[in-house]
Order: sequence, then structure tokens, then C-alpha cells
Amino acid sequence: MADNDKDVIDLLLSQHEEIKRLFAEVEAAPVDARAEPFQRLVRLLAVHETAEEEIVHPYARRKLATGDAVVDERLAEENAAKDMLTQMEKAGVTDPQFAANLRTLKSAVVAHAEAEEREEFVQLRAQTSETERRAMAAGVKAAEALAPTHPHAGVETATANVLVGTPVAIMDRARDVIRKAMGKQS
Repeated sequence: MADNDKDVIDLLLSQHEEIKRLFAEVEAAPVDARAEPFQRLVRLLAVHETAEEEIVHPYARRKLATGDAVVDERLAEENAAKDMLTQMEKAGVTDPQFAANLRTLKSAVVAHAEAEEREEFVQLRAQTSETERRAMAAGVKAAEALAPTHPHAGVETATANVLVGTPVAIMDRARDVIRKAMGKQS
């Protein structure tokens, strides 16, 4: 199924699989080859979570009977993961604790994704139309195009993402270009 044919649930599920694949790629990479796949993982996690925070979670709050509780739990998990990811990114892939931290982060991110799939996505699929889910997918893609490329803990609400996200995204993307030009991956 092409991305433009996917509803938001299918799109997010495929991203969850890509995140798991990237974790495996980083884990399998030798220390001197970890930086590039780790940065791809960081970027995907950052844009994926931002889009969920801007589009999916607010919709779930409105549509699901237990939406507030479900979303609040997911946001707490996302904040904790962003904190850890930020620390890992600062320490770099050569940090002696990198592999252990990566395993911890992977466990938390996979548990978070499974909770979303079980508690949020199943209900959203049942309580929304295909048209709504396709529209949300378009919104997710647009949000990802403007999202920060690095984690920023404390910016887990749609309002915070809109107010802070755009300037932060510009700074992140400029930093990415500069790092790439200088031959640095992390």
C-alpha cells in the first residue's frame, strides 16, 4: 500500500516497524559505524512523536471515551524517552554506556508503541471513519515535514509543538545541515 493510500493507523504501524528495524541496525553496527543509523533513528523518533502529539493524540482525546487517560500515559512515556534520547545524543555513540542505554531505550520505545497500538490505535480505528483516518494521515505527514529532527522533552502537547516546534525545527534542521557539511554525524 502506497503511503498516500494509508490511513493514519497503517502509516503509524509501518513507522513503528521502521523504528524497530532501525534499533536493530544500530545494535548490529560496529561502534565506528553507529553514528549514521543512530541519527536516522533519532530523526524518525523525533518527527514521529511530534506528529502523533500534534495530530493523533488530540484527536484521540476528543474521540475516545478514555482518551485523556490513554493520551496522558503515552505523553509521559514519550517525555521519558525524549529525555533519554537527548542524553544519549549528547553523550554520543562512543559513550561506554551507549549499548546499555540503547537497550533500555529500545525496550521503552517498543513498550510505548505496543501500548499505542493496543490502547489508542484499536479504539481510533473502531471509532473513526476511513475518511477521518486518511485525513489524519495527511496531517501526520504535514506535521512530520515541519517537525524538529531531535528530541525536545517538555514539548509533548499539540499547542507546545505548534508554538515551539517550528523555531526548534528550523534550528534542528540548520544544525543537521552544518553537521553534515562538517562531516559529523552526532
